[in-house]
Amino acid sequence: MIPGIFEYHRPRSVGEAVELLAALGDESRVMAGGHSLLPMMKLRLAAPEHVIDLRNVEELKGISIEGGAVTIGAMVTQHEIIGSGALAAACPLLRETALQIADPQVRYCGTVGGNLANGDAGNDLPAAMQALDADYVLVGPNGLRRVGSRGFYHGPYATARADDEILSAVEFAVPPRRHGAAYLKQKRKIGDYATAAAAVVLGLSGETCASAAVSLTNVGDTTLFAEEAGTILTGSRLDADTIARASEAAKAIARPAEDPRGPPDYRRHIAGVMVRRAVEAARDRALEVTDA
Repeated sequence: MIPGIFEYHRPRSVGEAVELLAALGDESRVMAGGHSLLPMMKLRLAAPEHVIDLRNVEELKGISIEGGAVTIGAMVTQHEIIGSGALAAACPLLRETALQIADPQVRYCGTVGGNLANGDAGNDLPAAMQALDADYVLVGPNGLRRVGSRGFYHGPYATARADDEILSAVEFAVPPRRHGAAYLKQKRKIGDYATAAAAVVLGLSGETCASAAVSLTNVGDTTLFAEEAGTILTGSRLDADTIARASEAAKAIARPAEDPRGPPDYRRHIAGVMVRRAVEAARDRALEVTDA
């Protein structure tokens, strides 16, 4: 099918985009890469009268690493995340995650902001951002505000972003040198959403885990931050028994639906496996840095 009739807008600044969104109201939708909105429009599950395309808004592009902080514009593509050597050096987790999103054709157009703001539990970058404790920068008629990634997702396609706001950037602190991170994803085939996936970021002091964050993809109505799993890991030497307990804690919050990726019990089991393997990979990477 083809989309219904709509009016197309291409603003050149964040301010112009926000003004359009406020003026056009509920019948308008913002488009970044288009991989979420356009398929919905083709299926007539979404029928906006106005589409506001952000591709010409230069303020929303670019990656900055300054003063121990990373800022990524919402219109940075997943391909650009993969290709940034500076970002890979500061935070290799994002490159590893982006490489597992769909396929190269999608990643050339798919944007960070679209992946984060959509509220789809199957999107990969939200889990990585939660593990990094990132903040999302939102811009609307009342100005700018920041919302933590761990409190941003409320349910299926429901987030803390107001209808008249645009996600303009994501910000997080550069992980400490003695850290390790991993994003592990099981999927049926290349390009598919995860059966289950886990993002893990660990900080070490010697061989003791000084900090830990665990987040899950596609095993609930939204991305799930597994706070108890991180608490279990923190203060431990990341031994097998502790990792197993953290995996069980993460599994306990998983509420996957039954779909072609498998029944709920299977997908919950896979979530636990992904957490265990991601923790082990992150631990081993952190120990390599510590021993360097």
